[in-house]
Amino acid sequence: VQLQASGGGLVQPGGSLRLSCTSSGSIFNDMGWYRQAPGKQREMVATLTTGGRATFADSVKGRFTIIRGAGQRTVNLQMNGLQPEDTAIYYCNGRNYGMDYWGKGTQVTVSS
Repeated sequence: VQLQASGGGLVQPGGSLRLSCTSSGSIFNDMGWYRQAPGKQREMVATLTTGGRATFADSVKGRFTIIRGAGQRTVNLQMNGLQPEDTAIYYCNGRNYGMDYWGKGTQVTVSS
């Protein structure tokens, strides 16, 4: 199983970015995004189950949205109102039966 992520980049504060992740194999019951800032632990950003249950970190509620693509193999994270504290490496995650699969990280940098 491979998780292929795209998106990310450099954006000014208040700007928007969209991250996308596609599974080449399994359909994951739970799929979403985590991030890791320099010197910090990896943290959950947003996840979405095939049943439609979404979970967001408190720090991104109201700014980020997450959707699953057709066939449930894609998850997209729309990030609006980005702030410097959102700067991190973002990792796509797929989870089935307690097992985690990770994509390569993509850098998101919010800076003026």
